[in-house]
Amino acid sequence: MDFSHPQTVTDYRRELDLENAVARVSYVANRVKYTREIFSSAPDQVLVVRLTADKPSALTFNVKLSRPGNKATLAANGNELTLQEHVNSGVGVKMATRIKILNEGGTVAAAANGLSVSNANTVTLLLTAATDYWGNEPLTTANKQLTAAASKVFSQLQAEHVQDYQRYFKRVDLNLGITEAAYYPTDARVKAMQAGNVDPHLLQLYYQFGRYLLISSSRPGGLPANLQGIWADGLTPPWSADYHININIQMNYWLAEQTNLSELHLPFLKFLEALGPDARKTARDMYGLQGTVAHFTTDAWHFTEPYGQTQWAMWPMGLAWSAQHLWEHYLFTEDKKYLKDLAYPVMKEAAAFCVNWLVENPITKELVSGPSISPENQFKTQNGNIATMVMGPTMDHMIIRDLLTNTIAAGKTLNQDVDFRRKLQGVLARLAPTKIGSDGRIMEWTEEFAEPEPGHRHISHLFGLHPGNQITKQQNPELLAAARKTIDSRLSQGGGHTGWSRAWIINFFARLQDGEAAYQNLLALLRKSTLPNLFDTHPPFQIDGNFGATAGITEMLLQSHAGEIQLLPALPAAWQKGYIHGICARGGFDLDLNWENGQLKQVKILSKLGNTCQIRYGNQVISLKTQKGKTYILNGSLQQL
Repeated sequence: MDFSHPQTVTDYRRELDLENAVARVSYVANRVKYTREIFSSAPDQVLVVRLTADKPSALTFNVKLSRPGNKATLAANGNELTLQEHVNSGVGVKMATRIKILNEGGTVAAAANGLSVSNANTVTLLLTAATDYWGNEPLTTANKQLTAAASKVFSQLQAEHVQDYQRYFKRVDLNLGITEAAYYPTDARVKAMQAGNVDPHLLQLYYQFGRYLLISSSRPGGLPANLQGIWADGLTPPWSADYHININIQMNYWLAEQTNLSELHLPFLKFLEALGPDARKTARDMYGLQGTVAHFTTDAWHFTEPYGQTQWAMWPMGLAWSAQHLWEHYLFTEDKKYLKDLAYPVMKEAAAFCVNWLVENPITKELVSGPSISPENQFKTQNGNIATMVMGPTMDHMIIRDLLTNTIAAGKTLNQDVDFRRKLQGVLARLAPTKIGSDGRIMEWTEEFAEPEPGHRHISHLFGLHPGNQITKQQNPELLAAARKTIDSRLSQGGGHTGWSRAWIINFFARLQDGEAAYQNLLALLRKSTLPNLFDTHPPFQIDGNFGATAGITEMLLQSHAGEIQLLPALPAAWQKGYIHGICARGGFDLDLNWENGQLKQVKILSKLGNTCQIRYGNQVISLKTQKGKTYILNGSLQQL
């Protein structure tokens, strides 16, 4: 849109309303105040831009459509534009984009490479776009969507968009307190925090921004959120905007179940199912094994083979790790049809590969994974060389233990595959355990190798602490203490220097139940790895840090991974008073938590499935038998009100 405004405009303001998922821009030019409202409607599959001015006949501008490469064809017809291309010189998808201009007053006419609007009072632009990725003819799809959207007035389009968005967003409400800083622009608040200011309301905003991002980039029926969500700039974004499955896409979805966005988990879960055909082929052709395998990354075309340097490529645990999400979705929903039809078949095949992949250590007789790596890290050999590959990296074993344990539980739930379950149990009994080194840290490899990068961004050997549940205060405090030494050592050597790595550290400290350390790392994320618009930076922009930090804040306030629902396990002193309403626990529970003076004041529990739950606050533990659909209210002493 080219308005030919003077170079100098005043009162320029950009805003994003997280309550409504509507962006606005306003400014004054030539003594006219211009305003535009923009939203992307999921129910109508249309991008809507509403242009207004505070004086009549003030909207005059040109509208163009273009795409890099100059291979797309553009056609204008009346008040509509159509852009089409068969991408990558006919090898990629076919795409089509349609724009319709709805003007109130003034005129619309053809112009060079687009349309010209003259002297309008109000203008609404509708944009639809489609490809044939899902098998549908894109121009037909875009035309159908545009015709349907154009039959509605702007207020109806906006109302339906807001209603659709808020049915997800309004499920969770967080309050950490408000200060005068809340009335300043977000970029100024980020800058002030980087200068040392404390702004609890900005953390609250950042939390809900993470939920907004997932609602906006991961809807049932579509693809999962990639490394940039959907906010990839240009045709060659960093890392090709792909799906790194050695931490990044998993982190994208850590918040889904916890923050009451369970349905938005499904694009990732169905994507794992879609990896199956190529994952079977890779297991068979590359390893000569049954089951399914994927490596460190994939993309919309579902490839599972490794490529690139050994340091990151030769790691066959990507699908095995991702399969954790299939089981987690079941733990929160207990949807047996989903478990039978989608989750368990994918888990079973991934487990089958792992069972066949393990080999016996001839000295210890334990089963070990390998040759493999600890994602993207290196070690020094005894002769001083830098190496990457080893037999028995700790993270592999943690992931395999997690997958096999979950697959056994899923099989029992469905009453299937008794012999296979027995085989998995036998493998678990022989799998090399997590070991503590002579320095008290959890060992990353089978030997205590020296580390060329002691502050490495990947802290893979703490998978069992988070997102796994193998290291807990309830089960093995000695491993918990070793995990603490591990993370302290990494941080002392400069760890957490990327946004996503810092977000993972927040989750680690939440699981260690150290609210102060979790809080300090949350501040560090905002101060060192956050852009003025709240996007996470690797650098460059990478969305997993946003998602991971939102999950981390939730873990600070509620945990349910260790067989009980733990309330305020890592509440920092800075959050003396507040509440969070609508977050979820495993077993089918929605919780509202209120606290004052740093202490639990009240918890409200909605039982969606009627399960019995064990609830912990500090050293207090109660067992609560519930009925499906009933709400229970407890005070700070866990006494029922």
